[in-house]
Amino acid sequence: MKVAVIGANGQLGRDVSREFIANGDEVRELSHSDIEIGSLESVIHVLGAAKPGVIVNTAAMHNVESCEKEPLKAYEVNALGSRNLAHVARQIGAIFIHVSTDYVFDGSKKEPYVETDLAMPLNVYGNTKLAGEAFIQSTADKYFILRTSALYGTNPCRAKGGRNFVELMLKLASERDELRVVDDEFVSPTSTSELAKQILVLSRTDYFGLYHTTAEGSCTWYQFAAKIFELADVTTRLTVAAPNEFPSKVPRPKYSVLENNALKVLGLNSFRTWEEGLRSYLGCRHLTN
Repeated sequence: MKVAVIGANGQLGRDVSREFIANGDEVRELSHSDIEIGSLESVIHVLGAAKPGVIVNTAAMHNVESCEKEPLKAYEVNALGSRNLAHVARQIGAIFIHVSTDYVFDGSKKEPYVETDLAMPLNVYGNTKLAGEAFIQSTADKYFILRTSALYGTNPCRAKGGRNFVELMLKLASERDELRVVDDEFVSPTSTSELAKQILVLSRTDYFGLYHTTAEGSCTWYQFAAKIFELADVTTRLTVAAPNEFPSKVPRPKYSVLENNALKVLGLNSFRTWEEGLRSYLGCRHLTN
C-alpha cells in the first residue's frame, strides 16, 4: 500500500515511517520542506500527485507556549492544516489518520477520559487541535483521529529543544546532584514506537472514528522521572517540587489520562503499560549508545 507520512522527520513521524516500511508498504516521507499543510494548494499539489492510499498526519504546532503567543499560526497548522488534509484525502479516496492530543480535555474529571467525554480545552493548543478534529469529522469520509499523551521516542522532538522528557531527565541527572519534578499533573507516558504500531493496526481496518491511543496506566511527572531513574540506575536525588515552584505560563490540565475504550471494545488495543514501554525504550537506547 502507498502511504504518505506528514511530519516524517519528527519524533513520531520517524517511527510511523519505519513501521509501515517494515510492513512492506511504499512510504512517501514528507517534512515541512516538502508540504505546507496550512496551504490547501500545497496539499493538493503534493498528495494529489502521490495519490497514497493512506495519509498519516503527525505534523502539528505543539509547543504549547508558542501556540499561546501565535494563536493564528497555531490555528492555521493545527486546525486548517487538518481540514486541508482531510479535504484532499476525501478527494483521492485515501484513509486519513490524524494524531491529536489529551489536551482537548480540562482535567476536571479526575478519572480516565473516554472518547465520548466532553472536550473542553484550557489553552490555544488544545483548542486548535480540537478544531482540527471537528474539521476532519465533517470533511473526511474515512478517518482515524487518535488522541495520545506525553509522547517520547528515539527521534529528537524539535518543538521541545530536541529532547523528550526521558532524555531531559537523564541529561539533567548527569549534571546535577538533585532534581525536583512536579507531582500534581497526571499523564500516560506513551512510546512513539508503540503508537506507530497501533497506527499500522488501525490502518488495515475500516473501523473509522475517534480513538484514545495511549500506554496503559498513568503517573505524575515525578513518578515518571522516578521510574526513569530506577530503570536507568541513576542515583541523582529526586524530590517533589513545591506547589507553584515551576509556574506554568499557560493553563494545562492537571489530569489528562485517557482510556483506550474504543480500541478495547474492538479488541484492537496493542498498548502495554507505560512502565513496559519505558523499559523497552531505555533498552533500545542502551543498545544504540
